[in-house]
Amino acid sequence: QVQLEESGGGLVQAGGSLTLSCAASGRAFSSNVIGWFRQAPGKEREFVARIGPTGDRTYYAESVKGRFTISRDNAKNTVYLQMDSLEPEDTAVYYCASNKPDTPLYDYWGQGTQVTVSS
Repeated sequence: QVQLEESGGGLVQAGGSLTLSCAASGRAFSSNVIGWFRQAPGKEREFVARIGPTGDRTYYAESVKGRFTISRDNAKNTVYLQMDSLEPEDTAVYYCASNKPDTPLYDYWGQGTQVTVSS
């Protein structure tokens, strides 16, 4: 079992920044790939970024590359998503999820945090 809780969402103007946090407990956090996803109203959930267990491997969706930075602190069981140069199109509910080892699947999800970017 893994429990994930996102925080840090809010309302920000275009061009601004926010940092999301994903606090984890349960299954060995430091052994898992953690991903961030988002879902905008009326749209399907989409991948945003992921980070390897030790933090040395990261991967981003093209839409956020160069603006978002994913990082992790295994001592705190927390993954972060630093979001800069935010655009109205980034408005969505953001979720973190834990990857099921040796599969492309994410089997544990947080409840999400709302990010709203005003123009």
